[in-house]
Order: sequence, then structure tokens, then C-alpha cells
Amino acid sequence: MKLVILDRDGVINKDSATYIKHPDEWIPITGSLEAIAKLNHANYRVVVATNQSGLGRGLFNIDQLHAIHQKMFDALAQQGGYIDSIFFCPHTPDENCGCRKPKPGLLLEIADRLNIDLSETIFIGDSLKDIQAAQNAGAKAALVLTGNGKTTISQLNDSDNIPTYNDLASAVDALIATTK
Repeated sequence: MKLVILDRDGVINKDSATYIKHPDEWIPITGSLEAIAKLNHANYRVVVATNQSGLGRGLFNIDQLHAIHQKMFDALAQQGGYIDSIFFCPHTPDENCGCRKPKPGLLLEIADRLNIDLSETIFIGDSLKDIQAAQNAGAKAALVLTGNGKTTISQLNDSDNIPTYNDLASAVDALIATTK
């Protein structure tokens, strides 16, 4: 099975320092939905791994999170795409859970539930936490410069050798080109 794991905020949709708390605040990044549809049409399964500490902070509830994700699913369907699953960490940073990125818990859960080898799986994110989560779980990491990506690139070491792309669309184009 070919699988791509994506972060949500800053990769698929615009990020917000005040959190995405309502479906009206969920705005796709140009080209991201089409990129996910391209992955689907190239026989990739797509899952999302996202920190959602707004739940733990009481900024939104699980029903609001589901409504946000439903808006994303509906927008993707209009582009001929879909996401197989969403895995999220609801905890705040001070709860010190094992699933909050940069810890590998979410990615390990994905690997366990989908019976996949993370060393053959790419995780595309926009933050240092995403890159570290991929590294901590033994997955391949890629960085997009949308969201927090431009800040993140300055936090990486040259030795990290993380593939970097302008956005999800260019990352997907490169991935599909290398697997043909």
C-alpha cells in the first residue's frame, strides 16, 4: 500500500495562531485539494496526522472539529479527492502525552492500524514538530513552505537533508514523478 501522511493546518488549509475553531475558519491552501485528489488517482492512500490542542484548551468541541473535517471532506469531494482517515491529538503541550507531535505516537498509531511500514511512508508537514515526529517514528519527512514552513526551514540543520517544496501541490508532483 502506498500511503502519504499529511499535517492539516498549514499544509492542507491556512493556519491560524488563534486555531481553526469553526468550519468558516477552514480555508484550503490553493492547490492542496487538487494535490490530494492527484494522490488518490495515483493509488495513494492519504491520512492526516494533526495536533488539535484547541480541544484540550476548550476552544472548540469534538462536534466542531468533526464539522471542520466535514467541510474539508466536502471540498475534497468536489475535486475528486478524499482522505482515508484523520488521526488527531487533542492534548495540550503540558499534558505530555505520547501522541502530540513531535512525539511519534500519532504516526505509530497510523502504522499499527493500517499495518504499514513507516520507513516507506512520507509525512508532509510545515513545522519542525512535523519533521521531528516523522524522524522519531522512522518515517520519511518532507517540508512545505506554506503555513509555518518558511520559519521551519531556518530551524533545520543542513545535515537533516529534508526535501522542501513550495506547497503541497509541488510536493505531490515530485512524489508522483519519482514513483512512476
